Parts: sequence; structure tokens; C-alpha cells
Amino acid sequence: MPLYSFEGVSPTVHPEAWIAPTATLVGDVVVEKGASIWYGVVIRADLGRIVIREGANIQDNSVIHVGDGVCEVGRNATVGHQCLVHDCVVGDQALIGNGAIVLDGAVVGERTLIAAGATVTPGSVIPPESVALGSPAKKIIPLEGTAKLFVDHNAAVYHDLARRHAASVELVAE
Repeated sequence: MPLYSFEGVSPTVHPEAWIAPTATLVGDVVVEKGASIWYGVVIRADLGRIVIREGANIQDNSVIHVGDGVCEVGRNATVGHQCLVHDCVVGDQALIGNGAIVLDGAVVGERTLIAAGATVTPGSVIPPESVALGSPAKKIIPLEGTAKLFVDHNAAVYHDLARRHAASVELVAE
């Protein structure tokens, strides 16, 4: 796994976190216990700090970057495949759907689902226990039904999957 120091500041990864061999972390990145960073992810903290909290998972080909503050992905939160998370706060156990974009200064509440392909515009506040849809994400509805099930169970699925990858993934050819 490529970890790069930037201006003397290196990523800090808890020994019980799993980082895919093709993920790239640069600068002031903190990855806490039980978090997983998947294939092709780029987390670049060259201007501020990025914190991936305990049990969070950042899925394939997502990009996280920060301005001059702190960008945080909460405990047991999910950033789905091919997302852009930029200089914002993602609450505990929130789920950012595949291809979604969350921009500067936005705050995504705890146990909130950002629908696949949605764009959370700069400075937006998405309340806890809700679903945000659209681009821009202006339609906000209560978290219930299938969306609630995804939020309830996604972190556990990825904890187990990360454990399986850590135990068995092997490079077979270069």
C-alpha cells in the first residue's frame, strides 16, 4: 500500500485497519482501528487533515481531499464506490452512495444516506436519519425501509469483507 509523506507529515494507520495494496494515502491522514480503504482509493491530505474513524469503509476508486481544515468520515460510515468527498464531515454510520459527491463545508448527519449519484453542495447540512436525493441533493426524506437496512448493515458487511481480503488477497502476476 503506498503511503506518502508530504512536507514531513506521514499517514497514520492503525494496525487493525485494512488498506488495499492499490490505495494511496498522502500526508496528514489518520485511519483508525477497523477501518478499510479499498482498491484504487486516493486520500490526499496535503492542505489539512483527513480522519477516517473506527470501522469506516472507503470503497473502490473514491477520492477524499481536504482544504485547510479537517475532513472527517465518522465511525462505521461508508463512502461507496467512485465517490468524491471534499473538505466536509460525514457523520457516524452515514452511507454515501456510489458515485455521490459531497463538497466543501457540507455536514452529513449520523445514519444518513446520500443516494447514489447525488451531489451535496458546499455548506449543505443534511440532517441525521434522512435520505438525500438529487443533484443537487435538495430532496430530503426520512430514513426508512430498504434505505434504513443499508445503513443498519453495510458497515458490518464491509468489516467482514475487509477481514477476508486481509487474510487471502494475493498478487498473482505483475
